[in-house]
Amino acid sequence: MKETIRTNIGIDASKAQLDIYVRGHDVFFSVNNNASGIRDAIKQIKTYQPERIVIEATGRIELAFVIAAHKAGLPLVVSNPFHIRRFAGAVGQLAKSDQLDAMIIAHYGEAVQPRLTDLKPEKARLISDLLARRSQLLDISTQEKNRLSILPKALHVSLKRILRHLRAEIERIEKRLDKLIDDLPEWREKRDVLMSVNGVGKVLAYTLLSDLPELGTLNRKEIAALVGVAPMNRDSGSYQGKRHIRGGRARVRRVLFMAIMSAVQSNEKLKNKYQALKAAGKPPKVALVACMRTLLTILNVMVRNSEKWNPEYA
Repeated sequence: MKETIRTNIGIDASKAQLDIYVRGHDVFFSVNNNASGIRDAIKQIKTYQPERIVIEATGRIELAFVIAAHKAGLPLVVSNPFHIRRFAGAVGQLAKSDQLDAMIIAHYGEAVQPRLTDLKPEKARLISDLLARRSQLLDISTQEKNRLSILPKALHVSLKRILRHLRAEIERIEKRLDKLIDDLPEWREKRDVLMSVNGVGKVLAYTLLSDLPELGTLNRKEIAALVGVAPMNRDSGSYQGKRHIRGGRARVRRVLFMAIMSAVQSNEKLKNKYQALKAAGKPPKVALVACMRTLLTILNVMVRNSEKWNPEYA
C-alpha cells in the first residue's frame, strides 16, 4: 500500500519575492511577490495538496498572498515570527538563508500543526488599517508637539501648520471609521454595547471589532489568554516564580492598556478595583493589567449577551 505523503509548505516572504519549500517532497522554488508571481505560486502549491501552508506575519508583505490563498481555498496559517524563531532554536537551526527559513517554517507547520488562520472580512481589514494609520499620525503629531518645546520660535509656524494638517487627517480617518461601522448593523450594535462602558472609547471599540472577532464567543480564560493578559505560571519543583503576561495580540493589548488608564479614573467599579489592588500592595502596572483583564471579561460577557453596561458586571 502506497504511503500518503504529509505535505507542509513553508513560505519566507520578502518585499521582492516568496521563497517556498514543500516539505515531504523536498522541493524549493521562488516567485516574485506580485500578482503574477502569486498566481504561479498558487498553481504550483495546489498540485501538492498540502495539509497546511505556513507564512510568517510580517505586517503587510504577506497580505497579497494570504488573500489569494484564501480565495483559492488553501489551508493557510499566518504564524507569529517569534514562535518560528523559538522553534528554530529548539531544533538547532541557527544558520539563515531564504531557503533555510522556508524549510524551518515548513518543519514548524508539520511538527506543531498550528491552527488554520481565518481571513478577516475586507471591511474588517480596512478598519484595522485605518486604526493603524490613525496611530501613526498620532505618533507623528506627538513628535511635532515635542519639537515645539525645543526648536526656535521661528520654526513654530511650520510645526503648527503640520499639526493642523495632522489633526485634519486624523478627523477624516475617524469619520471614515464611523461610516464603516454605521454601514454594518451587527458591528454598529456591538460598538454601542462596548461604548456603553464608561472608559471605552471608539478606538478601543473599533480595535476589538476588527482585531478581536472572537470577543463574545470564548470564556473568560480563553479571551484573556488570546489577548495576552492572562498571568502565566513560572513554577518548577518547589520554586514558584512570579506570574507574567506574555504572547497574545499585541495591538489589542496596547490599546486596551491605554483605555484602562482612563477607565480606572472614570469608571467607578474599575477605579475601586484598581485602588483595592494597590492598597493590597500590588505594583501599579500589575493592578492595571488586572483591571484590563476584568474589563475584557466584562466586555466579553456584554457582547455575548448583547447587553449594555451593567454595574453589577464588575
